[in-house]
Amino acid sequence: FRVVDTGRTVQVNVAPGNLIEVMGRSFELEYVHFHRPSEERIDGKPFDMGAHLVHKGADGKLAVVAVLLERGSAQPVVQAVWNNLPLEPGNEVAARSKIDLTELLPSERRYYTYMGSLTTPPCREGVLWVVMKTPVHISPEQLSIFARLYPMNARPIQALHGRRIKESN
Repeated sequence: FRVVDTGRTVQVNVAPGNLIEVMGRSFELEYVHFHRPSEERIDGKPFDMGAHLVHKGADGKLAVVAVLLERGSAQPVVQAVWNNLPLEPGNEVAARSKIDLTELLPSERRYYTYMGSLTTPPCREGVLWVVMKTPVHISPEQLSIFARLYPMNARPIQALHGRRIKESN
């Protein structure tokens, strides 16, 4: 993986071959990026941070898996990313180790799903969102490292505007 400080967030670019299947469609992971605080809430509850795993289908459509991050114990995947942070915005660092992004996901795989938009410009619609219900822990130190770079880089919570939110079993 490669870590980029985009000037708006920390982004993890990954090699091809990481796929998910959602509603019978296949999407390939393009990158992971982080927001502080999370851009998603569950029953109105905010979370310390969020990780977005951005996937693209063969037709160019996007699917984003959102993982909510809350204060607790250290998160190994986050630590591996932070260990490879570039010194300057715009720079990219090739990591010397590998990461297993499934370790970033909660062990409980229930989720909410809805059609929404990207949370960064151009904020285009037609994005399939999968928000994991169970948050993952991130240490106070890991939160602090990101907060020093990006004290607040989240889009404000948006109204539902008639969107349907479905819940997995």
